[in-house]
Amino acid sequence: MPRSPRGEPSSRREALSLCDYFESQNVDFRGKKVIELGAGTGIVGILAALQGGDVTITDLPVALEQIQDNVHANVPPGGRARVCALSWGIDQHVFPGNYDLVLGADIVYLEPTFPLLLGTLRHLCGPHGTIYLASKMRAEHGAETFFRRLLPQHFHLELAQRDEDVNVNIYRARHREVAPAGQHPFC
Repeated sequence: MPRSPRGEPSSRREALSLCDYFESQNVDFRGKKVIELGAGTGIVGILAALQGGDVTITDLPVALEQIQDNVHANVPPGGRARVCALSWGIDQHVFPGNYDLVLGADIVYLEPTFPLLLGTLRHLCGPHGTIYLASKMRAEHGAETFFRRLLPQHFHLELAQRDEDVNVNIYRARHREVAPAGQHPFC
């Protein structure tokens, strides 16, 4: 089981909720180009790699060693998972802009980073790609602002799942220009 940088078992509810969602919805990662942002332990990206995705797991440099250890412990040799540093709004252009799936769990909590995150999402998500974000809906951190005002300016946004018990929402988003007029963007 992936461990956090402090060594305790990963219990980040948002990441586990997102993994549970993928399992319940039978999300198909096979052959998909996937990137996880702000990975923490890397559990979401590890799941995507184990399910056949070509996965890039990213976080700030300080977290990379622990993520790499978790990948080595949980992804068999030959699995397609690599670990890279990514600082939103600074070096996202080093990465291609055509990912099929962009994943993030508990990355919407620091309001000053919202424009940087939004720019990174806009760059990384391919024109036909999908973003999945799991977020604890903390009023004090501005999560509602990000999901109700900022993200919808550039993406079609759908609340895919809500877990009232732990106050976690899972959102699915796609670029606005993807859906032809009169057609739902998730068809």
